[in-house]
Amino acid sequence: MFNPSQSDVRRFFCAVYDKWQLKETMDGIETIAALWIAEHPEYHSDLSDAEAATVRDYAVDAGRTNPFLHLSMHLSISEQCSIDQPRGIQAAVEALTGKLDSLHEAHHMAMEALGRMMWESQRSGKAPDGAAYIESIKKAASK
Repeated sequence: MFNPSQSDVRRFFCAVYDKWQLKETMDGIETIAALWIAEHPEYHSDLSDAEAATVRDYAVDAGRTNPFLHLSMHLSISEQCSIDQPRGIQAAVEALTGKLDSLHEAHHMAMEALGRMMWESQRSGKAPDGAAYIESIKKAASK
């Protein structure tokens, strides 16, 4: 199983940012990451210096979003939708995208559900509840 370190993840996104800036050829996952990087110009300065990025602290109490966590969640949701795992995620995100008329905003709402599912799993010591995750997104789409 692929288990990158925090430094690996940060270097990946910084390398994708560099490739995107230079209009270099990218593989599939890099292309998807670049699409989300393009949607977040507020993170470009963080992505422009890989060495600084690997040591920067994005503490919650500092009041700043961790761009690498945020982009990783976009990438995770994109991958989940591409393989429809957990089953139903693709349709749920598509419905939410239609309601909001924005894939980006749908991802942000799905991120809240994903974060909640992971937090509840860690807190309870149980496996993540994919069904509850999907239901949360469906509920948001039906409001």
